[in-house]
Amino acid sequence: MKKLIFLDTETTGNDLKEDRLCQVAYKIDGDMTAKNFKPTIPISIKAMSVTNITNKIVENEEAFQGSNFAKELQDLLNENILVAHNASFDIAMLENEGLKVPNYICTLKLSRYLDDKAEIPEHNLQFLRYYYDVDPNLTDGHSLDVIAHSADGDVLVLEAIYKYIHNLAKEKSNTEADEDILNRMMEISKKPSLIRRFSFGKHINKLVEDVVQEDKGYLEWFLKTKEEEGTDEDWIYTLKYFLNIK
Repeated sequence: MKKLIFLDTETTGNDLKEDRLCQVAYKIDGDMTAKNFKPTIPISIKAMSVTNITNKIVENEEAFQGSNFAKELQDLLNENILVAHNASFDIAMLENEGLKVPNYICTLKLSRYLDDKAEIPEHNLQFLRYYYDVDPNLTDGHSLDVIAHSADGDVLVLEAIYKYIHNLAKEKSNTEADEDILNRMMEISKKPSLIRRFSFGKHINKLVEDVVQEDKGYLEWFLKTKEEEGTDEDWIYTLKYFLNIK
């Protein structure tokens, strides 16, 4: 059976087409690998304020593309399964650097899928860490001091969240076979996910299905905006679903 690669990236910004990697971390078989890289474009001030990775920190690092690190990671991706939170973002950043990701699992889409009653207010990585009450632990059981928004710190949280979701999926599944569960997880991860509750804006904490009744015009405007941006398949799918647009 394929192994899991828990991976997180830190980048120069959030543009799926233009931005580049400045830090990558992944964990496979219990071993963590993490490295900084000098991107081909400057790190934005916004990104620096989140990650604390500055242009000065990476100015003497090698480029990711063409590095031995990139080649080794591609070999691992070819043979195994990437696990990431909001995997489409990390995959886009890897593809910007010339890598391909054949198989992947997205814990963001899985958490939304399993939250069929819309009980979870937010589905970002750090929120789920505390909502699920999971903690990355050393093998001897001592809690780690995980730094949020560092690639290696986020990988540890990602792994803990994945294990929680896997156990939850196993409880709800009719099969005990891990391979069947993994295949189902990959299937769900490749489809747009349904977002049931707003976690921002004028309708924060409201169910999308309720907003259809009280402010349909807002959803129609929001859909138009997302379609013009063309980078958020989950919201486009969600808005069309609740607006009953084929």
